[in-house]
Amino acid sequence: METLEFQAEARQLLQLMVHSIYSNKDIFLRELISNASDALDKLRLATLQDGLEADTSDLHIEVEADSEARTLTVRDNGIGMTHEEVVELIGTIAKSGTAELLTKLKEAKESPELIGQFGVGFYSTFMVADKVTLVTRKAGTEGHGTSWESAGEGTFTIEDAPDAPVGTAVTVHLRPKDEEDALYDYADEWKIKEIVKRYSDFISFPIKMGDETLNSMKALWARPRSEVTDEEYHQFYRHISHDWSDPLEIINMKAEGTFEYEALLFLPSRAPHDLFQRDSRRGLQLYVKRVFIMDDSKELIPDYLRFVKGVVDAADLSLNISREILQQDRHIQMIRRRLVKKVLSTIKDLLNNNAEKYATFWREFGKALKEGLLNDQDNQKAILDVSTFSSTAGVEPTTLAAYIERMKEGQEEIYYLTGDSRTQVENSPHMEAFQAQGYEVLILTDPVDEIWVEAVPDYDGKKLQSIARGNVELPKDSEEPAPEGDFAPLLTFLKESLEEQVKDVRLSHRLTTSAACLVSDTDDITPALEKMYRAMGQEGPRVKRILELNPNHPLVGGLRTAHEQGAEDPALPETAELLYGTALLAEGGDLEDPARFAKLLADRLAKTV
Repeated sequence: METLEFQAEARQLLQLMVHSIYSNKDIFLRELISNASDALDKLRLATLQDGLEADTSDLHIEVEADSEARTLTVRDNGIGMTHEEVVELIGTIAKSGTAELLTKLKEAKESPELIGQFGVGFYSTFMVADKVTLVTRKAGTEGHGTSWESAGEGTFTIEDAPDAPVGTAVTVHLRPKDEEDALYDYADEWKIKEIVKRYSDFISFPIKMGDETLNSMKALWARPRSEVTDEEYHQFYRHISHDWSDPLEIINMKAEGTFEYEALLFLPSRAPHDLFQRDSRRGLQLYVKRVFIMDDSKELIPDYLRFVKGVVDAADLSLNISREILQQDRHIQMIRRRLVKKVLSTIKDLLNNNAEKYATFWREFGKALKEGLLNDQDNQKAILDVSTFSSTAGVEPTTLAAYIERMKEGQEEIYYLTGDSRTQVENSPHMEAFQAQGYEVLILTDPVDEIWVEAVPDYDGKKLQSIARGNVELPKDSEEPAPEGDFAPLLTFLKESLEEQVKDVRLSHRLTTSAACLVSDTDDITPALEKMYRAMGQEGPRVKRILELNPNHPLVGGLRTAHEQGAEDPALPETAELLYGTALLAEGGDLEDPARFAKLLADRLAKTV
């Protein structure tokens, strides 16, 4: 026997579980049964795909209670674990997001959903246990099994178990009943049956207690919607998603004819912590004729819909189909196309008929959905149809269709401006003329917005136009700008003085109160996009921008006069630097030499006091 310490994060989590204040401690049994079901699926899959020789004729889960010994055992004859897997999977939490999980658990007063969501269901046993014992043996291995035991106090013991059968048995040594603390008698057969019926009735393997099978084993996706309660759907969702929250929306699909399949999909009500992490689990569960094939089939759903959870059960695929075959299978591609269209149409229904649910969906998953604008040309219009954006028209987001309905007479383009925040965008100098003349501008603040606007040329025949790019001219200017010729000497001087920073200097149509602003040329990438590429290690040539001047601003007028009276004045190039720097700062940009800018500004201010 050897005694080992839990990983630091696991140790903290154990203490939180032992001293938890969760009101619903019943979930520990649901988690153990769910783990057992996964182990049975994995064994059957290994015999189909890997050629593992194992008896799968009687796969089942046993629940055994001993009221005198105060123990509850959940046993399966599934895939089992090796000694190394026991140490790795139970002694540590080898998952991203551990720190975030611990923070949330410490702050939460009522958060049972965090257990399943982060895949640490086994630890929930310590809410009800003084001690937990696990005995397991890996299928297909010769020799002995492994016995693991812990009281949840920071260490665990592990030793050989020579007579262990294939599979896993978890024995929970129950703490005394304490109904005031919502700690029930989990050795009571009635209580066990209640929990199994409520949380695990849909498990596709028999859950036995003595001679009785406790669950119906009916595949929910194969039953008519009218025969399934929302609570049954919710419990199934929790089982497949490891999320304790209720789903936002349930999607049923059934295709008959030349190629038959059934699907049960869910839109979650909140984004998982790893939605934007590359190593996160994604994809749908694939079954063939009710037989589980794989857990995270990415081939069934595009990456921008990776938040969708659910099951697809196909009738005409091979039981030993591989991922490589899936990628090429025309039936899978057909299912994928139909699933995407169904999900997008469901989101559209929410948009049109359930504003509250849609708002939740967009808040949680809008950033991910917009990724589809980059790589799903076939559904680009459908994605735009269900997307909403912040706008200068009000606090509520708007669809592009609604924006077009509000466009002013003579307006031919959908105006937008990207930035880090709504406040930054609203206060941008680029906004001034548009706000003054009452033109609506979309406010795009998600990082993906910088990219998808490059991939979408128009919507419903209306071009998307950045108000910080190109020589934007509003259909009706409030007044004609000063003639360019009057400022020609100054513009030439500034262009020469700032040749390292800008590609051109010109008068502006878009400024009303600010002295200057920086704009990107029509075909150049934006500074934000340039910064994103650099962050990804893609160093390219530095893109110079255009400095636009407000001819009606006192600073610009004064600078023109000063240049006319003394073009050789050494203070003028410094003024040019300050003018450029303030334009850069006004849009939230970064100065190349902040110390020099601060010194120039301080020196200039000193002369005014």
